Amino acid sequence: MPLLYVTDLAYPARGRRYCDEDILLTSRLREHFPLALCHPLDAAGMMADFDAVIVRNSGPVLHYQEAYDAFRAAALAAGTRVYNPLTGRGDMAGKQYLLDLTAAGHPVIPTIDDPADLALLPAVPSYAVKPKQGADSIGLTFTPHPQGPAGVNLIQPRIDFAYEVSFYFVDDAFQYALHAPDPDRRWELEPYEATAADLDFARSFIAWNTLSHGIQRVDACRAPSGELLLVELEDLNPYLSLDLVPPATQEAFITALTQSLHSFLTV
Repeated sequence: MPLLYVTDLAYPARGRRYCDEDILLTSRLREHFPLALCHPLDAAGMMADFDAVIVRNSGPVLHYQEAYDAFRAAALAAGTRVYNPLTGRGDMAGKQYLLDLTAAGHPVIPTIDDPADLALLPAVPSYAVKPKQGADSIGLTFTPHPQGPAGVNLIQPRIDFAYEVSFYFVDDAFQYALHAPDPDRRWELEPYEATAADLDFARSFIAWNTLSHGIQRVDACRAPSGELLLVELEDLNPYLSLDLVPPATQEAFITALTQSLHSFLTV
């Protein structure tokens, strides 16, 4: 079954080389599937000739929102298999989930989208404000007095966290974790030994998202109180930092992805 692998090999990610990761993954996946690569701007026009589309390191859709919306609409209308499936409730659907999870009492950085609701957040000297439709920290600012119309920006307390940590899953199976010991250097990652409590935390969001197949990354921070708080649930095209994990872990991830794709294509 031929796959259309969507990637932007030239995307200039800060501190990362998306293209290296996709070169590795496609070189291994083509051992199991006929496979072609295409730029995200070309996906809608090419997908009819393939049994499924796998969206990988295609960059923030904010940079090509109209083309992505057209691709998504066409795929849903045609019943095209897209991996990750387009039913994701995390970043794939925008940032509303951070508000929903906050309201439901999940362990997430408290989030509002209306400055009038500031009293619902912990009182802190500074707040993080970022566009509700943003990505990759585009438009992120810090201010003691958030302002502006309701529904435009996400507002969160600025937390003096110890470090950020990411948990990587294929389907609902945990693969590995990486963390950034220095909070000021988000992408200087090192392997992280996840505890049972850490995995319970991460798996709760994988379960909440209800994706039957796909690659997901649960990003969290270690709050001053010691608890983990969700930062993002990446379920569209999460970068995997595969170059930073041991060879055996890398092989296990590729095997899990291959098996997941085989299962996805036979559903």
